[in-house]
Amino acid sequence: MHDLLNWLGRLPEPLLYGAILLAAFAENVFPPLPADTVVALGAFVAARGNGSAIGAWSATMFGNIGGAMLMFTLGKRHGMPWLAKRMPSVFAGDASDKFIERFNRQGILAVVVSRFLPAVRAVVPPLAGALGVGVAPAALAMGLASGVWYGLVCVLAFRAGADADALLARIGSQQRTVGLIAVAIVVVALAVFLVRRRMRPKPQP
Repeated sequence: MHDLLNWLGRLPEPLLYGAILLAAFAENVFPPLPADTVVALGAFVAARGNGSAIGAWSATMFGNIGGAMLMFTLGKRHGMPWLAKRMPSVFAGDASDKFIERFNRQGILAVVVSRFLPAVRAVVPPLAGALGVGVAPAALAMGLASGVWYGLVCVLAFRAGADADALLARIGSQQRTVGLIAVAIVVVALAVFLVRRRMRPKPQP
C-alpha cells in the first residue's frame, strides 16, 4: 500500500487524475482490482498537493461510468451465455436464475443497490445489458450509485489527516455500512413487492 502511495505521490497532477480514472475504469473489467484503494489514495495525494476534490471525483466518475458502460454494451451484445461463461462462479446452477429473477423483479432499483455491494458490483453492468435494461436508465442508475460512493471516498480522503492507513480503514468501515444499508433497501423493496402482490385482487374464474 505504501509503495502505491509513494508512486501516486510522484505523479504530476494530470497523470495522477489519469491513474485514478484508469483504476476506476478497470474495476469494471477486472473485478479483483482494488479500485477503492487506488481512488482513495489518489484523492489523498491530490488533497496534499495541488489537486482538488472535484478533480479526483470527476476522474473517478469518467473512468467508472466508462468501464461500466463498456461491460453493459458487451452484456447487451453477447447475452447471458457469454456472461455465464465469463463469471461461472457467480452464475453457476440456481444462482443464475436467482440473480436474473431479482433483477427482473426489482429493475433499476437492483442496479442502484447492487452497485454498492463489493461482492457483486462488477456483475451489475453486463447483467443489466444482458437482461435488456435501457441504456439511459442503466447509465443513470450506475452513475448515481458510483457518484454517491466515490463522492464519499473523495470527501473522506480530503478530510483525512496524514495517516493513509487510517483513511483506508475508515473507507472499509463506511463500505460495510453502505453495504448493510443497501441490503436493507433490498429487503424492504422485496417486502413491499410481496405485500402488493398479495393484496392484488385475484382474477375471477
